[in-house]
Formats: sequence, C-alpha cells, structure tokens
Amino acid sequence: MFTYKKEEFNIPIKSWIPEEDYYSDEGMVEQVENLAKLPFAFHHIALSPDGHLGYGMPIGGVMATKGVVVPNAVGVDIGCGMCAVKTSLTEIDIETLKKIMGEIRKVVPVGFNKHKEEQDNLLMPSNEDGVFRNPDLPTCYSEYINAKKSLGTLGGGNHFIEIQKGSDGHIWIMIHSGSRNLGLKVANHYNKLAEEMNAKMFSEVTKDKQLAFLPLDSEEGKAYLREMQYCVDFALANRKLMMDRIIKVFFDVGLISQKEAKCNYLSEMINIAHNYAKLENHFGQNVMVHRKGATLADENTIGIIPGSQGTKSYIVKGLGNKDSFNSCSHGAGRKLGRKKAIAELDLEKEIKILDDAGVIHGVRNKNDLDESVSCYKDIDIVMENQKDLVEILVELKPLAVIKG
Repeated sequence: MFTYKKEEFNIPIKSWIPEEDYYSDEGMVEQVENLAKLPFAFHHIALSPDGHLGYGMPIGGVMATKGVVVPNAVGVDIGCGMCAVKTSLTEIDIETLKKIMGEIRKVVPVGFNKHKEEQDNLLMPSNEDGVFRNPDLPTCYSEYINAKKSLGTLGGGNHFIEIQKGSDGHIWIMIHSGSRNLGLKVANHYNKLAEEMNAKMFSEVTKDKQLAFLPLDSEEGKAYLREMQYCVDFALANRKLMMDRIIKVFFDVGLISQKEAKCNYLSEMINIAHNYAKLENHFGQNVMVHRKGATLADENTIGIIPGSQGTKSYIVKGLGNKDSFNSCSHGAGRKLGRKKAIAELDLEKEIKILDDAGVIHGVRNKNDLDESVSCYKDIDIVMENQKDLVEILVELKPLAVIKG
C-alpha cells in the first residue's frame, strides 16, 4: 500500500495498486483524485488492488463520507455481489459437467433474458410487516412486476455461474450477479435527483465529476438509502434463487441424493455484496462507507474474490485492516475495456487459454472477448497486493463457466 496527498486534496489517497502500476490508468487516477477533493469525504480514500476506471468513482474504490450519500459511489448495479456453496461432491466428470451446464441454462435466464412468468412473491424481499410491494419505495414499487420476472436470472456483462474444484477437495458452485434492472432504475433516478439538488445548491461538486450527492437528512437521501437497501436485499434473493435451482439440477442429474438436496445448503451459502453504502464507525466517527466494486473484509467476514473465467477464485477471511476501511478487492479487476478487448484480442488465442486450463466455456466469437482471460489483471498479483487485507482459506479452480 502506498499513500500520497497533493496540495489540492482535502484528504490523502491510500492505494493497494503498487505505485509503479498506479499511474498507468490515467482515467482511474483522475477519478480517485476527484474523490480526495470532495468536501465531505472523510479521512482518506482507499483503492483496492483490482481498481480501474468506473463511472464517477473507480471500481475498487472505498470512500467514507460525512453527512451525505453519493449514488454513483455505489453504482448502477446496486447489491451486485458473489455467493458460493461447497457441495458434498469431490469429483465430477466432463460429460456430467457439460450436462449440468446445459440444464442450468434451461432454468437460469442469462443476459437480457428473464422469466416469462412472475416468480412467487414469497421469494421477494419484504419489510418487517411482511409487505412485499411497498409504496414507501416508489422506484422499486413501479419496477416490482418486472423485478419478479427478473428474480433468479443472471444478467449480462461480467456476471457468471461457475462450477469449481476447491483446494479443500470439494466441488463448489459460485455465482456473480446483482439487482438487474431494478438497481439501475434506482441508481439513475436518485443520481438525477442529486444532480438537480446540487445545481440548486450551487455545489462545488459539478455535474461533470459524476459525483452528485444527497444529504443524509434530506427526504431524497433517506429515500435513496431505503431503496438502495431493497436492491441489496433483492440481489441476494436473486442469487439465492439461482443457487437453489442449480442445486436442484445437481439432484436431477443424480449427483446428489434427495437427502443432500434438502440439506440446508443455502443456510451455509457464503454471500458478499460489493456495490452498496452503509453507516459504519471508522476512526472514531460514524460515516457512510461507499464500497463500489469492493467488499467488506473485517475480522468476522468470510468473503469471495473471483478471478477471470480461466483463473482461480478464492474464499477468504478478512483481516480488518483499518486503512482499507475493512475492505478488499471484489475480483481481479479489468485491465482492458470491452470495446478494446473485442477489437484487439485474438479469439483463437483466448479460446486456447481456456481450453489449456481445462475449462468448459462459452467463448465462440469476437463479441465474447469482452470477458476473456486477457481482459483481467493477474489474480495472483492482486492477491499478493492485498495479503494485509485478507487471508486465503480455499483456492477454487474453474471447471465450467456460464457467462452473462
């Protein structure tokens, strides 16, 4: 980790990207430095080792604020995160893997696809009174029917389902997914409100910085936090439903018994979100911690750090590093943008990387290159750069992957 502060900064920047690599991503550096100039940013800005250019705030960024919340410091896929389950299996053959992946595609829509029918209300998040469609959450209320059709769907981009072999000898199932269109609607609505409010306030945080904020004591700020939390809960419900249906596929193909299928896999599911804001106490003050493409890594947290579809992922335990606001990376981090990857990478070479790694994958044409192995940083280096943030518990080798 290295620290620096310029004269125009209000607070310093602490980066787990080594200094020799940090300045190669000029767009990311500009965004991090914009954060350090914010009048409400608290103590310092932390950047995880997977950090890269985002929208307003870099992916991999962690920012604590006093008195405000920044929608773009959470991002548009609110509640996006990882979940993983260790199965009782210790081996699985290639033909069975291929069959499993085919069956998963039948029950889990991917990309822009969603279910034709609304999923059961009882699978959706509810408030403490058992109300599912809540008018106190106006954006979520208007999107509720569409959200019910999106529940249990993977989405696109870097979202994935993987079957993996763990260093503990077990077969694991891992999912990366978020809040689908629901989170996007909420994020865009409140970012627009924040921009309008900041313009009326003649705020120094101008629209071009993409960091419009909402005061926590404003009605808009309170409403955003309520709707943001619903999106976080929905994203977890989404991952749970996918995992439940994937476990059923394992039962249907005869890999696990009915007793095992009914055992409480989901109660032991590891879940970790990486796009959210939460009130926490750091350096003696209560502050709103924004994690955008960063995950909680306090001493009580078991987390998940995925690599690319051709490299290892990790189950980790947080070390509670105060300098990172008890956070770590959410993955390997991109080093190539999607358009650049499609334009520049060699399709046959990328397919060979996955084939040589023994991964069953879906890379077939140029458009699939936006999620190829070479788009991502070296996960081994990323893990080395954050060994003061997490302890590795289990290494997971990919066996088969479905990308969004």
